[in-house]
Formats: sequence, structure tokens, C-alpha cells
Amino acid sequence: TGIFVEKPDNVVAIAGKDVLFVAKVDSTNLPRKPVMKWMKGKWMDLGSKAGKHLQFKETYDRNTKIYTFEMKMVKVVPGDAGGYRCEVTAKDKCDSCTFEISVECKKKKPVEEKEQIDVWELLKNAHPSEYEKIAFEYGITDLRGMLKRLKKMKAVEPKVSDAFLKRLESAYSVDKGKKITLSVELVDPNAEVKWLKNGQEIKPSAKYIMETNGNIRMLTINKCNLADDAAYECVVGTEKSFTEVFVKEPPVTITKLLDDYHVVVGERVEFEVEVSEEGAHVMWLVDQELVRDDKAKYRFKKDGKRHWLIINEATLDDIAMYHVYTNGGHTKGELEVEEKELEVLQSIADLTVKSAEQAVFKCEVSDEKVTGKWFKDGVEVQPSDRVKISHIGRIHRLMIDDVKPEDAGDYTFVPDGYALSLSAKLNFLGERLNHDPPKIHLDVSGNMVSQNTIIVVAGNKLRLDVEITGEPAPTVVEVTKYRKKNLNEGMNLSWFVYKQSDMSAGKLEGRIRNYNITVTNPAGEDKANIFIKIVDVPDPPEKVKCTSVGEDCATVIWEPPAFDGGAPIKGYLMERKKKGSSRWTKLNFDVYEQTTYEAKRMIEGVLYEMRVFAVNGIGISQPSLNSKPFMPIAPTSEPTRLQVHDVTDTTCTLKWLAPEKIGAGGLDGYIVEFCKEGETEWKPANTDLIEKQSFVVRNLPTGEKMNFRVIAVNVAGRSPPALLGQPVTVREIMEYPKIRLPRELRTKYIKMVGEKINLVIPFQGKPRPVAKWLKDGEPVDVKKVGTCSTNVDTILFIRSAEREHSGKYTLVLQIENMEDKADIQIRVVEKPGPPIGVTVTDVWGFNAALEWKPPKDDGNCEITGYTIQKADKKTKEWFTVYEHNRRTNCTVSDLVMGNEYMFRVYSENLCGLSEEPCISKNTAFIPKTGIKAATYTEKDMSCSPKFTTPLVDRSVIAGYSTAISCAVRGFPKPKIIWMKNNMILGEDPKYLMMNNQGVLTLNIRKPGMFDGGKYSCRAVNTLGQDETCNLIINNFPGLTDYLISTHLHHCTIHRTIYEFE
Repeated sequence: TGIFVEKPDNVVAIAGKDVLFVAKVDSTNLPRKPVMKWMKGKWMDLGSKAGKHLQFKETYDRNTKIYTFEMKMVKVVPGDAGGYRCEVTAKDKCDSCTFEISVECKKKKPVEEKEQIDVWELLKNAHPSEYEKIAFEYGITDLRGMLKRLKKMKAVEPKVSDAFLKRLESAYSVDKGKKITLSVELVDPNAEVKWLKNGQEIKPSAKYIMETNGNIRMLTINKCNLADDAAYECVVGTEKSFTEVFVKEPPVTITKLLDDYHVVVGERVEFEVEVSEEGAHVMWLVDQELVRDDKAKYRFKKDGKRHWLIINEATLDDIAMYHVYTNGGHTKGELEVEEKELEVLQSIADLTVKSAEQAVFKCEVSDEKVTGKWFKDGVEVQPSDRVKISHIGRIHRLMIDDVKPEDAGDYTFVPDGYALSLSAKLNFLGERLNHDPPKIHLDVSGNMVSQNTIIVVAGNKLRLDVEITGEPAPTVVEVTKYRKKNLNEGMNLSWFVYKQSDMSAGKLEGRIRNYNITVTNPAGEDKANIFIKIVDVPDPPEKVKCTSVGEDCATVIWEPPAFDGGAPIKGYLMERKKKGSSRWTKLNFDVYEQTTYEAKRMIEGVLYEMRVFAVNGIGISQPSLNSKPFMPIAPTSEPTRLQVHDVTDTTCTLKWLAPEKIGAGGLDGYIVEFCKEGETEWKPANTDLIEKQSFVVRNLPTGEKMNFRVIAVNVAGRSPPALLGQPVTVREIMEYPKIRLPRELRTKYIKMVGEKINLVIPFQGKPRPVAKWLKDGEPVDVKKVGTCSTNVDTILFIRSAEREHSGKYTLVLQIENMEDKADIQIRVVEKPGPPIGVTVTDVWGFNAALEWKPPKDDGNCEITGYTIQKADKKTKEWFTVYEHNRRTNCTVSDLVMGNEYMFRVYSENLCGLSEEPCISKNTAFIPKTGIKAATYTEKDMSCSPKFTTPLVDRSVIAGYSTAISCAVRGFPKPKIIWMKNNMILGEDPKYLMMNNQGVLTLNIRKPGMFDGGKYSCRAVNTLGQDETCNLIINNFPGLTDYLISTHLHHCTIHRTIYEFE
């Protein structure tokens, strides 16, 4: 028969749940308190694993004398499965039992990818209780305003519209700072629309851009902010299309992380976190369960960017990992709660008293709020006239007056709420008629190292109560080194107290002193020797340092303390904290005996510091110096998207992307390895780490099938390898030659004389193509033009361009009998020569008419205009009259009467004005009015508008600003109207219209796919009107030729010339 009353049973546990095992032991027939050991397998003692996962508890029932031992497993994991054994011992008695734990894992449902759902549609179909969750997940700040709009909206069945083919969506959402486009499709392509925001009409601006493309009308809102979160309408006649635009704010990030907490039961806990935005929504979770605002347990507090979760009185149930989530960040902190430990400052001592004397039991505990009960032989002591119980501060007393024989027995004090008891014995001593020799009774139980040895902690006072017996009462004859004190003199039983007050720390630690006591009475004498050993807490451990780290763990080592305090070192306690924090977290609750410890459950990328305490039989040392900060890091994940870029007869070029998970350890580089198919020995292709994400493996055997893999390396080690899906055959592949001509070289390439020309043209083809350059069908002159070719491109360069370098250059790319060609037009330009034959043709009033001929040398490009200047022959100071004059004649007005003028003209092209002007051959003299001038008939300059230079069809590249120009003449000055697809452009900021002396220019800023169409310019005055048009086509691959051929017939020039008499 065993001593177990109840044994643990076999259990089938579910992973993640808690399991409790209970064993009960009857101590009625046991000589001493039983000791329980929980073991896994045969030898693994689980007592050293106590912590958050394994928790042990022991209770005692005084009435039934049954001890209850509990082992609780918190959140069982598959590794906990196996055979267990619990073993109980009590001196010479022993018993054990075994039990099994099986762990079943939860079946995880496959994670389905969620389709992207519009936030507005999601809110319309959601239950009201889910509104707040949806707003937090999608970053909606004005939830109340959204719900008001949701309430106003009515479900209207779609009806056929006379104006709209396609209406606006019910709602749009956009991130703050981004742009959004609202579009509708109309029945009538010529219908006019109005856009309204909250009932107010929107005017075109840089913020709001309105576009038309056939039947489609678009409103683009740039750089959306919270003011753009509103209701919008598109109005066509009497019909409207309604929508809502919701602007989402950027995600909220966490700027101050949570700290770990280690407290005792009943203490206050304040978790604090700081976020990037004031008034942000913060979600608190405990072990991934949402924390509700339960005022009885949790309290939330906000102050600007700081948020708190407050637990007023922590309990063991609060042990968990606390998480904080925002829509742009996450942090966590661990809370560990430890039961209060009650420290006994003075225990109760055994008493021997005579009849009718007073017996006083006294004890002192560390917490003055703790109450307790007194028991005699297991029965609670009740106060009476003779028995008094008192509690003053930390001292508890039991006083018995007029002691009687029935008061003798075992007395026990039990603090409320603690598995602790203090016991002592009351001996009743009756009167004796005979003389007894003296006897010294030394009680050194609990502090005895050897016979009559007392251990004293340095710095404390020693009080030794020595009981002496004898009849008549003995007297003290000698006490060495102590001062003596006789109490209760004249009574038959005497006792005396010795006090030592000079045992200060640092003087006597580890030393043993011998003290002699002699007592005597008429019946004889007795002697005793007392040995006192002075001990202290040990020195702190030394040289604490971290030797290795992992993803969430670190290994720390240290050296034992230089002085153990006079008592053997029992073990060590470890603490850690995040760098910059002042809160330390305990890592072990039980004493750890080794000097190497692996700290777990750490956060990767966070700096930590550690310190160690040494423990001996006296207490805990001061903490060691903090270790140097260290950071848990782990190797990266494997590189991604490994692929073969190129293969030749002896080389293979590989490319890949960086690992998805790099971590705090960063990335130092990559190692490329290869091996033949069927072999297992991998050989490195590079001796040093490479930082680029591509590598050429050389000296491979031709025709062999090779396997390749790439490994990422950082300070934590090598990552898992990234492997190719199949072996690669080392053999070059034939590829047709192809020239990749840059976009800017597809039109004329213009450079000024003296500038450098450097054309880099990429190509592809295998094996390496042969590149040849031709100019106007002939090989280029290597003395004038330089060429250079590589495996992937060819370069044509001219150090200093000259006019003779202009021409058609042809690049010929050949691989055996295959070839590709590309033509490049290069034009080298310079400033033009001066005009020819500037002549004053007529002078009338204060005006002079000039004419000249274009220059002989136009600088190899078109003449864009002329600059005319005048000078008085008296001062000979030149003043500019006209700039950018496109015609070869002009009229100079506002000349001063009585002066003679000479004129000069500069020609102008793309490079600027000509170096030299052409000065007029004759002069213009303005006669004074006093002299009668010859009469003449004033020439009538009036004429209807006429376009001297029409618009030209253009093909432009989307995204690049362009301009179209034409020239018109007419008097009076005509009014200019620009149109697109026969619709007046108006004051749209996308278009910039300019009129410079009859030269009309329309600038289109960054045209898009909807800006193509027929553009026309109309000039109108009182005498008539004229119109010219062109076709603009956005350049997309394969689209240009089709549009030109299809729509060219729409570009017509309507001119109406009105003659007048």
C-alpha cells in the first residue's frame, strides 16, 4: 500500500489549452513533511523548469493532515507529450506513480485569400456592431460622418437614363495625398456637364482637372486631403449622378515600444505606448484576445500621442503577452506576476515555565498588514481572560497568564493567505523539592553547522536566549567576550540573554569564534562552548557577457563571485531589460546552478542588457555589472526568384532577388554554389561574398547538366539555399540580332558645332554580334568618327562635332547570315550668317520700311526670326526695335522728327543670333513738320484674317509636354479661338495659349491618352474669319500609323476671305 491518497490520471490534451495534475498524500503516519518531485521520463526533474509554462503548488489541510501537490501546464505544446512520474519521499518512506500525456494539435483551416472589397460596399452590407472594426482596419477617421451619409442614402432601383450610359460608382476611396478620377459616360457626346461638390459647382484648376474624351467626362482630384472627403455630383441638364469620396489617412506607426513588466501579486501595472498621430485608434490585445473596457480589471488612458493600459491590482491570471496594434504598427510586452513571499524576521521559540507564571510567544513577519491565527495542538486558540492575542505592526503575540499543566503543548502561528506556519513548544515545569545540579540547554537548531555552532549574518545583532535548569536557580559564573544579564532573579528557574552588537559586515565574515559559558548552584556546575560563525551574502558575479544569439534567444556566461560570503554558492538569478529602459525582468524563479544560461522569448532586432545575482544560504548578492548590449538576430530567409539569365559554352549567368525576410542582422552578401546532376557535393563559385544580385559562374564543362543554388549570409550565419527548379545544360543558345534603338534617336539628333556626340545603342543576340557603322551608305571615317562595341551595346562618339558630321548613320548588326539595321539622322548646327541687303525702302511720317534677304548660311537649320535695331547717326547708340521677327521686312515706327537713322538686322536660328549683323545700305531721315512735305495717299492696311503658316499634323509621346504653332495676319487684330474636336478649350489650365506678333502657339502640358484628337485655330475680325486644323496622335506602340490613315481626312482647312471695297 502506498502513501498516495490521489494519483494523477492519464490525459489527452489539446495544444494551446491548460492541463492540471493533482496528487494527494496522507501525512498522518509520516515522521516528517513529505517532499514531492515531478519528473518527465526517468530522470528529468521538472522542478528546475518552473516558470510560466510549468507551475507548481503545494497546500496543507491541518484537519485531515493531507498534503495536496499540483502541477499546471500552461498552453500545452506537442513537445509536452510523453510519460511522467511523480515521486514522494518522507525520511525512510517513498512512493511513486506514473501517468501519460498525449497532445492533439488543432486542425488549422486553410487560409483563403480575401478579395479586395470596396470599403463603402463593405459598410453598407455590414452589421452595425462591425462598423468600428472596419473603420480601424481600413483607416477611416470620420466614421460618424460616414454613417450619417449612409443613413441618408436610399436604395434606388437602377433606371434607364436619358443622359447617362454609365453613372458614377456609389462611392470611391483614396489615400490621403493621392489622386482620384471620377468618370461618367454620356449618351450625347456634345452635352455639357457640371461637377458639384457638396452642392457647390467646381471650377477647373490645378486641383480639379476636367477632361473630355468622346462620350466620357472625367473629373480628376489631385493631392486629396480631408477637405476632399465629400459628396460629388455630375449634372447633365436635369439629370444627376451622385457619389461619395472617402479619404483615408496614412497608417499610424508606433514610436515607443512596450516594456516588459515583472511584479508581485497586488501591484499596479501601467503599459505605455506612444504613436505617431494624436487621437489615433489603438487596439489592446492579451494573448491575441481583444481587451474590453472592463473597469473592474482594466483601465485605458490617453494623453496626446501616449496611450496606457492600467491594471490596478495584478493577479496570477494576468500573466500573458500584451499586444498593441495600430493600422500601421505592432508592439508587444510580457507581464510576469509572482506570488508575494512573506519573510519571517523572528520566529517563535520553545518556552519552559513554572506553574502560575506567564508564557509569551512572539514572532515578527515582514508585512505589517498580514493577520494570522494561533493554534494549540491543531485547535485554534480563542482569546479569554487568561489568554490574550495581540497584533501590533509586524509583531504577533500570544500571552498566557497563570500557566497551568493543561496549557502545555505545541503552539503554531499561521499567517492568513500564505502556506507558512511557525511552531514552538510550551513545557510545563512543576515544583521540585530536591536539589538538581545546573544544566545549560543550548538550542541551535536551524542555524547549526556542527555541534554548538551558530551562524550569524554580518551586520546584524546577535541575541541568544540560553535556558538553564537547576534547583535552586543556578547563577552565571563566567561568560567570555559577552556581557551577561540575569533575569528573573530570585525565581527557581533562571535564564540569561547574551547580546553581541559589534558584528559588522566586512570584519568577521567566514570566521568562527569560541565562547565559554559556566553556571553553578549548590548542587554543582555546568559548562558549555558556543561557536559563532559570521557569514554574509556573496559578492556579485563577474564578467557577464553574451557569447551567441539567435532569432529570439541569446546565450550568456559569467564567472562566479570572488568571495562567496562564507557560505557555499547555491546558484544564480538572472534579469534582463531592453536598452534605454529602467525596468528589469526576471528570467528564472528557481536558483540556476550553472554559469551559462540561454535566455529565450526575446524580440529580434531589440537591444538587451543582462545582469546576474549570486545566491548563497544567507541571501542574494548585489547585481553584477550590466553586460554589453546585444541584439537577438537570425539568418535571413532564402533568396527569391532565382533564375538563369544567360548560358554560354563555359559560363552560366544567374539572377535573383533579395530574401523576403532579412531581419535585424541585415544582409552581408551571397554565396553561389554548383554541382553536377546526380552528385551531392556542392562547390562554391565565389570565394568572397558578392553584394550584387547576379553572378557569372565560369569554367563550367560544356554539355554537362549542372545544379545551382544561392545562399544569403549575414552575421547570424547562412540562410536556407534557393535552388533552381531543374538542372541547366551548359551550352550556348542561338539568338537573332536585335537593335534596341533609344527613343531620343528615333527622330533627328541635333547637336551644336563643338559639342561632344556620344551615342550608346544597346542590342542583343547570340553569339556575340558584329556591329558596323555606315554614313550615307559608306563605312565611317575612323579618323573623324570613333566606334566601340561590347557584348551588349555599341558606341559612336565624336569628340568635337563639325558641320561635315551631319548625315544619315546606319548601324548594321550581323550574326552569320542574320542581320538587323537601324538609321540615325544626325544634324550638327551652328549660328547663322548675317542677312543680306538690308535696305530702307520707304519713309513716311515717323515711320520707315525695311526689307532684306535671308542669309546665305542658315547654320544648317531653319531661320526662326530676325532682330532689328536702330541708331541715331548723332549718338550711334543701338536700340532693339523688334525681336523674333519671322518676315524679311518690317516697319519701324515712333522715329524722332529731324533725326537721321541707320538700321541693322541679326538673323536667328536654334543656336541663337548671328555673330555679325547686316547694316542698312541707306538711312532714313525724318523731316521736321515745319517744312511742307509732299502729299501722299495713306495705304489702307485692313484685311481679313489669313493663316500664312497652317497647323501641321503631330504625333506626340504621352506624358511629354508639346506645342503646336501657326501664323496669321489680319487688321484689325483678329480674335484667336482654339478648339479641340470643335469644342472651345476655354481657360483650361492644361492648355497655355500665346500670341506673339501673329505667331500663335498652343502648349499642351503632359498630354495623356485622352488628349489626342483634331485641334483647330480660328481667327476672327470685323472683315471675316479663317481657320486651320491639325491632328494630334498620342504615340503608343502600333497605334500611330492606324490613327493617321483613318482620321487624316477629318483635318480640313476652311478659309473664308471677305473682300471689301
